[in-house]
Amino acid sequence: MDTERLARIEDHFKTKFGSTPQFYARAPGRVNLIGEHVDYCGYSVLPMAIQQDILIAVASNNMSEINLSNTNPRYCDFSNTVHDIAIDTTRPFWYNYFLCGFKGVQEHLGLSETVGMNCLVDGTIPANSGLSSSSALVCCAGLATMAANQQTISMKELAEICTRSERYVGTQGGGMDQSISFLARKGSAMLIDFEPLRATEVSMPPGAVFVIASSCVEMNKAATAHFNVRVAECRIAAKILAKAMSLRWQEVVKLKDVQDAQQVSTMDMLAMVETYLHPEPYSRHEICSALELSNTQLDSMLLSQNTTHVQSFKLYQRAKHVFGEADRVSEFRLACHGAPGQGGTDAAFLRSVGELMNASHSSCRDLYECSCDELDDLVNICLKSGAVGSRLTGAGWGGCTVSLVPAERLPAFMDGVRGGFYEADPRRMHQLAENFFATEPAAGASILKHQPTAN
Repeated sequence: MDTERLARIEDHFKTKFGSTPQFYARAPGRVNLIGEHVDYCGYSVLPMAIQQDILIAVASNNMSEINLSNTNPRYCDFSNTVHDIAIDTTRPFWYNYFLCGFKGVQEHLGLSETVGMNCLVDGTIPANSGLSSSSALVCCAGLATMAANQQTISMKELAEICTRSERYVGTQGGGMDQSISFLARKGSAMLIDFEPLRATEVSMPPGAVFVIASSCVEMNKAATAHFNVRVAECRIAAKILAKAMSLRWQEVVKLKDVQDAQQVSTMDMLAMVETYLHPEPYSRHEICSALELSNTQLDSMLLSQNTTHVQSFKLYQRAKHVFGEADRVSEFRLACHGAPGQGGTDAAFLRSVGELMNASHSSCRDLYECSCDELDDLVNICLKSGAVGSRLTGAGWGGCTVSLVPAERLPAFMDGVRGGFYEADPRRMHQLAENFFATEPAAGASILKHQPTAN
């Protein structure tokens, strides 16, 4: 850990709270290499933790209060009793994500008396960048709450708790962000499987560098309905497909449930999408008729609070993306498994993996419609500058791209993207170091014991 950073945080903590921290909780951000918008459909994803993180300095208090402050002055202070935690879903206040992690652990442990905490939050993950700063804060808060109350919860269990509790802010996400934050291992990407949750190391070959570049378009997925609309469309598509196939459609929740019931491949499911779903958007009336539901039942069973206004749903496109992306995750893992060893990279391997990343971006852009003009421009510039593969990463509608670059091309690639995207718009040059960087797989969340800094 950066000792200068810890010293700076300790000084800030002393000024704010009049004492020294007892410990620090740390949770990393993540970049998803491939597998976008499939975790909440039940499918595997392939992310890696990044070195940028959320770090919280913590000291208990005897006032039964949560007192939150942030080293970034744009985020206001917040205080609340440890009882009756209320999370405002109408506005994405930064501290709501802390409260999610706190409340999740508090409820999981059934704590009748929760220790009060003074907390100072410091983050190096660019906000609203698609690198999971919000989930990292949820995870870090859950970890800090566990430690402050002198409890022990496994990292796997914490990932599941924080996945559920982040939904308190109204986003109906899957479990990728929380799982990689807790289960990451330094030096490896991780294949994350769900139900049951498990993480498997996927080694990246030497000479293959992943570079993150921000589109400089901020997107907070809790602030709009975009994300939850896609979740709803996938749920409805699963029901419609299941009913058309004479399955127990009432019991089907996710698209993977349909595949599991049919015991076929993802490629077979793509063919079934062509057979049973039509490309034209589905109206509420058509969905209600197909599933024999009233509008009220549709709202309560399949939609969230911020999606009940939606009148049409693109089921064919969303299902086609999900099954195709799930197949690309499997192909990516197989390619990494057969990649060259310590002797260096292999052009054929890089090309095959790069093509999967490019196909993923095309699908996100055309079928899932979660890209934006800036992301598409950035992907094109990354490919022209020497990347073998480039795609949006995170929820989309802004945020970042991740590009696979052969190590020998890295300097020319960085120069090409800097000149082609960032220098073309002076507004993008602000905080360039935070917006554009190469990264390696980092370690997962941890507790750091406080070590007093020298005067």
